[in-house]
Amino acid sequence: MPRPSTATVPRSAQAATATQLGLEIPLELPALPLVPDWQARPRMWGPTLHPMCSYLASFPAALAHAFVARYSRPGDVVLDPFSGRGTTPLQAAAEGRIGVGNDLNPFAHLLTAAKVEPATRAESLTRLATLRLGWLVEADAWLDLAALVAADVAAGDDPSVRVPTAGSRGGPRAADETVPVEVTVAFHAATLGQLLAVRTALQLSDRVDRFMAAAISGILHGKTVGYLSPVMPNTFSMAPRYVREFVARTGYVAPERDLFRLLEAKLDRLYRHPLPSGRGVALMGDARDVGERTRSVLRQRGLPDRARLVVASPPYLRVVKYGYYNWLRTWFLGFDSRAIDAALDDGHRRVPYLAFLREVMGGLRPALADDAVIALVIGEVEMDRGRASNAGRDLAAAVWAAAAEPEGYRLAGLVRDDIAANRKMTKLWGEEAGRATKSDRILVLGSTETGRRRALAGASLPIDWEWPPRGLRLL
Repeated sequence: MPRPSTATVPRSAQAATATQLGLEIPLELPALPLVPDWQARPRMWGPTLHPMCSYLASFPAALAHAFVARYSRPGDVVLDPFSGRGTTPLQAAAEGRIGVGNDLNPFAHLLTAAKVEPATRAESLTRLATLRLGWLVEADAWLDLAALVAADVAAGDDPSVRVPTAGSRGGPRAADETVPVEVTVAFHAATLGQLLAVRTALQLSDRVDRFMAAAISGILHGKTVGYLSPVMPNTFSMAPRYVREFVARTGYVAPERDLFRLLEAKLDRLYRHPLPSGRGVALMGDARDVGERTRSVLRQRGLPDRARLVVASPPYLRVVKYGYYNWLRTWFLGFDSRAIDAALDDGHRRVPYLAFLREVMGGLRPALADDAVIALVIGEVEMDRGRASNAGRDLAAAVWAAAAEPEGYRLAGLVRDDIAANRKMTKLWGEEAGRATKSDRILVLGSTETGRRRALAGASLPIDWEWPPRGLRLL
């Protein structure tokens, strides 16, 4: 989340009282009669592109479907200003809508773009074959380079062997940067050689290469033999220091894993369902001006320029460092994890957070249809850096009072979404897993009174949970 400052907080918010900014607990908001039927679905419900790569604090595809199916029609624009790994825009596109996702995090933007503008199976397999051939031609040189990198670490020296940067298309003899120790020890030298070669070749501005990069990001590390490194107990990056100390303490030796074989298996899983039938747009930028940017891009593409539905999960209060917990992936992609966290500002507290969200709600206006429905998934955060915290208490009600109501939105109600700890992917914190947010509150709004009435009228509509729909199944 961008860092709010007095220069960016609206004057009205700067002048607001502490009560208006949510320092006092607002009154309880009415419940929207919408049954959280997504909770009964399997965690992997939905299009097989969804689990392309894990991502912290993402809501399930079934939740997105519950709102997309009730509050939009084929051809409608569905927008998520905080798209993360692209759950909302992908689900919308898979159901014949125009899915638009925006995020300031370049890693999130990559995942969203890979899903809403995916490569076809033929394109991916052709690119995989090209990468394989390129590897075979220069394999010896890449393996020698990886062996030198590994020997540097084994000798206890600071990294000195230089390798090509991501996307540079430089051969194994190019010398641009060193490999961090924690990256080196995570992989077998042969696997590291393959990663260096592929990392150098992929161009993230290319649609097919972007899809391949996102797929590889999803298999970099995890518990099973389907991942390139088992050094970490989950698919989120443990701290670099943890990796170094774990390897030193246990004598861990990375097993050899073949990148091309595992990537081919990953692609097979991704293409089990048909690609989305609808069109998608991936934007990268600040959520506070997403409305104008969304309209501009949609107009350029000759598409409807107003969203009838917004489904989004604003960043949780002081819970996730998106760069830090993805440092291994950001290294592979050539992103700077520290720069990502500096831009997103994970240290936001309640008052500036609410002021920020008011700007977001104001900035959404240009892209909203007159009858638009907005569903905001708000985490009721109970832990702050391992300590009990009241900052997230009744946060959804505070968002309504301090951010949405002042910008003219109409309240339809709240939906409670209790989250079982064993269904969360926040295992980074050991015994704290699942305790940071035990429940979400989904704040459902209308852009106008017409939108509010549409939200109320659609809350009890039954929806079809069969996936994929018969018309979209592969023969």
